[in-house]
Amino acid sequence: MNTDIVFTQKFVERYRSTPRLFQAPGRVNLIGEHTDYNDGFVFPSAINFHTQVAIAARQDQRLVIYSESYKESAEVDLGNVSVSSRKHWSDYVVGVAVMLKKAGYAISGANILIDSNVPLGAGLSSSAALEVAIGLSLLGIAGLAVDRKQLALLCQRAENEFVGARCGIMDQFVCSQAKSDTVLLLDCRSLDYQLLPFDPKFALVACNTMVKHELASNEYNHRRAECEEGVRRLAKVLPNVQALRDVKLSELETHRNWLTEVIYKRCHHVISENERVIQGANCLKGNDMPGFGQLMGASHRSLRDDYEVSCLELDVMVEIASKIEGVFGARMTGGGFGGCTINLVRTEKVDSFCEEVASKYAQRIGQRPEIYVSHPVGGAEEVSLTDTALKA
Repeated sequence: MNTDIVFTQKFVERYRSTPRLFQAPGRVNLIGEHTDYNDGFVFPSAINFHTQVAIAARQDQRLVIYSESYKESAEVDLGNVSVSSRKHWSDYVVGVAVMLKKAGYAISGANILIDSNVPLGAGLSSSAALEVAIGLSLLGIAGLAVDRKQLALLCQRAENEFVGARCGIMDQFVCSQAKSDTVLLLDCRSLDYQLLPFDPKFALVACNTMVKHELASNEYNHRRAECEEGVRRLAKVLPNVQALRDVKLSELETHRNWLTEVIYKRCHHVISENERVIQGANCLKGNDMPGFGQLMGASHRSLRDDYEVSCLELDVMVEIASKIEGVFGARMTGGGFGGCTINLVRTEKVDSFCEEVASKYAQRIGQRPEIYVSHPVGGAEEVSLTDTALKA
């Protein structure tokens, strides 16, 4: 039976009503890491792993939520003005609802069932997929028009202000705006974007190191603070600088003495990474996959050496992948300190690539990785389900 139907039937059994079904994808970032919160450029793609939300409106202001992934329920009254974070997975749901209401959207309570095949903790943006799917579904059942850009911003605000993670806009934006068979080039300051065709002769292969070091979240916020300190120092001699995207590499070198060695390295990564994104977009437009792959390699080295957010497992995974036939580029993707690498692989070589990476990584690290093969897919959407199908 269709998995969408099985999922919605679970909703019917739990809530005794017929739902609507919404979904949003996970994402990989081909190049442009840790640039989004510096007003920079990113180059992500949505992948064919999704978080699904089955939902039906209630007559009150209560959200009644059940997660198939966590096998756990949660409940909150949106009419309670003191609703706040519980440091719980449900914060991603409640936070989006709270931000929608604060923005003036007349949403109702709802019965909600959630499931996802976006790997948790792998750096593939399971949190943004959940946020965007929830936002789209709450607006959908309320019959309210959806501005995709506004939806992404409100979901980011939920994660920043309610959940407490200082993420940039990239994840929520690509989850809401992506189109099939394209990669999204985003200016994180203006939110202008281009959708560039992705060559179907290549696959996007994410390799999960199966490692998530505990220091990841603290170091993420620390790196952001270091970038902000770099901006404060550089603005003393470059008064038009508002973010690192406003600084040229030549200017960074000229005014290097204003920075500590560590802050210089953080700034050098962000500024050079912005340049790599623009160069990468030009490579993709010109179908220069070898050139794009070289930029991916340079990005990983910069993340390892300048931004210092890689780790042994990520470096080993990139090293192994880079030597395999049919691989045009390999780098870490996401916040770092574990999670996934992203690899640009010729479609006909994907099976042999997966086997070789898994075997060699297990030999080196002692743990077998999970590997996710994908192609660029579209963003959040409502999934059409007929009444007949629900009774099947």
